[in-house]
Amino acid sequence: MCAQEAFQAQRSQLVELLVSGSLEGFESILDWLLSWDVLSWEDYEGLSLLGQPLSHLARRLLDTVWSKGTWGCEQLVAAVREAQADSQPPELPGCWNPHSPHPARDLQSHRPAVVRRLYSHVDGVLERTQEQGFISRYECDEIRRPIFTSCQRARRLLDLAAVKANGLAAFLLQCVQELPIPVALPFEDAACKKYMSKLRTTVSAQSRFLSTYDGAENLCLEEIYTENVLEVRTEGGMAGPPQQSPATLSLGELFSPQGHLNKDADTVLVVGEAGSGKSTLLQQVHLLWASGQAFQEFLFVFPFSCRQLQCLAKSLSLQTLLFEHCCWPDRGQQDVFQVLLDHPERILLTFDGFDEFRFRFTDHERHCCPTAPTSVQSLLFNLLQGNLLKNARKVLTSRPDAVSASLRKHVRSELSLKGFSEEGIELYLRKCHREPGVADRLICLLRATSALHGLCHLPVFSWMVSKCHQELLLQGRGSPKTTTDMYLLILQHFLLRASPLDSAAQHLGPGLLRGSLPTLLHLGRLALWGLGTCCYVFSAEQLQAAHVDSEAVSLGFLVRAKSVVPGGTPPLEFLHVTFQCFFAAFYLALSADVPPSSLRHLFHGHRPGSSPLAKVLPKLCVRGSGCKKGSVAHLLQEAEPHNLQITAAFLAGLLSQEHRGLLAECQVSEKALLQRQACARWCLARSLHKHFRSIPPAVPGEVKSMHAMPGFIWLIRSLYEMQEERLARDAVRRLNVGHLKLTFCSVGPAECAALAFVLRHLQWPVALQLDHNSVGDIGVEQLLPCLNVCKALYLRDNNISDRGFCKLVEHALCCEQLQKLALFNNKLTDGCAHSMARLLACKRNFLALRLGNNHFTAVGAQVLAQGLRVGFWGFWGNQVGDKGAQALAEALRDNQSLKWLSLVGNNIGSVGAQALALMLEKNMALEELWLSNNHVTSRGAEALLQALEQNDTILEVWLRGNNFSPEETEQLSQRDTRLLL
Repeated sequence: MCAQEAFQAQRSQLVELLVSGSLEGFESILDWLLSWDVLSWEDYEGLSLLGQPLSHLARRLLDTVWSKGTWGCEQLVAAVREAQADSQPPELPGCWNPHSPHPARDLQSHRPAVVRRLYSHVDGVLERTQEQGFISRYECDEIRRPIFTSCQRARRLLDLAAVKANGLAAFLLQCVQELPIPVALPFEDAACKKYMSKLRTTVSAQSRFLSTYDGAENLCLEEIYTENVLEVRTEGGMAGPPQQSPATLSLGELFSPQGHLNKDADTVLVVGEAGSGKSTLLQQVHLLWASGQAFQEFLFVFPFSCRQLQCLAKSLSLQTLLFEHCCWPDRGQQDVFQVLLDHPERILLTFDGFDEFRFRFTDHERHCCPTAPTSVQSLLFNLLQGNLLKNARKVLTSRPDAVSASLRKHVRSELSLKGFSEEGIELYLRKCHREPGVADRLICLLRATSALHGLCHLPVFSWMVSKCHQELLLQGRGSPKTTTDMYLLILQHFLLRASPLDSAAQHLGPGLLRGSLPTLLHLGRLALWGLGTCCYVFSAEQLQAAHVDSEAVSLGFLVRAKSVVPGGTPPLEFLHVTFQCFFAAFYLALSADVPPSSLRHLFHGHRPGSSPLAKVLPKLCVRGSGCKKGSVAHLLQEAEPHNLQITAAFLAGLLSQEHRGLLAECQVSEKALLQRQACARWCLARSLHKHFRSIPPAVPGEVKSMHAMPGFIWLIRSLYEMQEERLARDAVRRLNVGHLKLTFCSVGPAECAALAFVLRHLQWPVALQLDHNSVGDIGVEQLLPCLNVCKALYLRDNNISDRGFCKLVEHALCCEQLQKLALFNNKLTDGCAHSMARLLACKRNFLALRLGNNHFTAVGAQVLAQGLRVGFWGFWGNQVGDKGAQALAEALRDNQSLKWLSLVGNNIGSVGAQALALMLEKNMALEELWLSNNHVTSRGAEALLQALEQNDTILEVWLRGNNFSPEETEQLSQRDTRLLL
């Protein structure tokens, strides 16, 4: 293959290479190509259009260079190497004639060196050229636009010199020779190196200890950090053949090219539920960079918290944001800032907790000047869009519900943080408890209590289990089952730690709680006020106004926040936003100042019709919209929906029968407590009934289907927190749907427990679809109580292994209704084949089994072949090979039930295809056979064609994506239309 052909064959990789850097790097490549005369001036003008996406320019460059033949292709590769090299461009020749008869030509032939020489002096040269009348004021202002780096300004000045015939080129030639020779790259300047060192030290100090989850001690992040499951987020509703499982990334692959949504964007979005570890992940990124262990492609890292950025009320510039609210240069501020503007590709900015930013994203207001002041939201939004510091990499974390479609347009890739795997839970506990035996006992306890184990896939719960290990291991009381149980346990832990050593209280009894009630209610009022005003960081004045004194702070639920406001007393924040929601719910449940009727606003949502939860809940839950500012009802109306959902679930748990006795001892009025319980029950039941009544009628000939939204999940979770069987039974009594769809709803093990608690009371069988969630093996175990009402269960992309599947089969054997299982894109292996074969052998009414894109081989296929009595069997994307295909063919010769079989992408060759052809000569039940994307040759196709001559039942045999030449494809297709190539 010649160089030009190889160049074309690797076009996609070359595009990726050209766009992986910055616009500055791309223009540097153009400099070299211009200087070598690879590009004409017309070529260059077409490749330097402002506003064009970098990917478009990269493809246009490849087209241009390819048209110039092998030499042009080779020169492009050389130019890329020169642009990526750390060494400086070649210097200007010492004997350069300042009175050259072809100054424009000389400037172009030495363009990389000229740009390098002009870099630090371009503003001064611009002034001189304007004073001499070579360029106009308008042209000077255009070159000085703040969106351009110093190198880009130098290039645009040279571009003018190439087209102006007024002596500008000769003047520039003389100016360039008079400029001093640069002795170092700009970030090797003394002031810049000092700033880089200071920035690393600052970021290291901020990230070394994990104080967010602990008010009493600092945990060394390096010692306890455990990686979460980080997946490339896939888009729902994708058409075509079944997709592969989402790619799983390590933290070091945060900027991997996989899953790019917009290659011209700079922002990596990391989404995850509250408590999934987003803040800790960013902190680990900062620590790895500061310690030199990873992410060293960045010279500057600027960490920001969105909850604290929104506290900045005054207008500020980008320079002010970076220097005054992150790290201040001790000298050479303007020089350092210019380096940042000139080399944005060496910068990483992180913004944690976008869901806690009170301003909703908009791309309507453009702000491009890095020195002009604007609002903090305008700064953030324009940074994310690339209007400021284009090509600087940004990482944004958020809960999924807070990410709008308009924001996703500016996202390069979206990653989903799934929390701990089972192995991650165990590793984390062992890191936290290195003393002999403690971690082992905790792990045994979790394995024995699946509800608690299910909660721990969120790191915040694993931390709670670690903190409360003595209470969990030493006390003989039942283990926590619900989220509320766990937060009451951590409340007990902190209260016992703060109580006198001679206190007789050893658990969260009425005495311990009653003694701290005034303090806890003050914390609750502060928490509720913060939710209603979107405030998560509290100043000393705000604490004083809420009567939160030093005693309340000493309990440990409030910790110091890393202030972005220079000077002053560091503000405080709750350990985690879920703690703020818990204390708000505690206040709503126990405060005498809360009218029971105001709780209806909690279950309604703050903007009617603006959120999934508000659409699900009935308007009957709200009596009137006019609420006094600052009242409980007003605060609930103004709070963010995702925080309302968490608070509502906590309130339901606190008002449950399980905790009624505890609250009754502290409640001034038992009547008010009963009223609050009744209001919560009524709102929950009414909300679900309203939602079920809104389900559209079934299409004629199809079953009634309901596609639930995340708000529906939170209603179910609230019912689960109350733990009242009668309420759950009444809630779904009238639900009559044939298909319940809960895809992409962030369903984890805890949500599975809630779903099973409610759905097991359904009176009619349902097909339950939970594709693209985080069910896992623990979640499968939680779903088992409702398996007897499922006629079909879909669990695609849920990280389920053999252990979870075997548990599922064990219970499925006793479920008469269950007839379909779909578990493609999981982690199943041959290890579960015997369990699966037993299911197929015992359940004669089983209709469909879909196990595509797992890890089965010929061994598993041989085991399963003995029990195939289903009508539809999906086995694509495994590795059964020819041996597996032969075993299946042998077992299916006399099979009278199987109608549809997919063996797409199974490494099957002609030997396997011939065996399947022999099967088709005897099997007169199979209607569709899928063998696409294998290794079948014309020999295998011939055997299948011969079988088709004797089989009138088979309707389609798919062979696309196999080893056929165009001529063979055309010839084979004409012989039988049922053979699809």
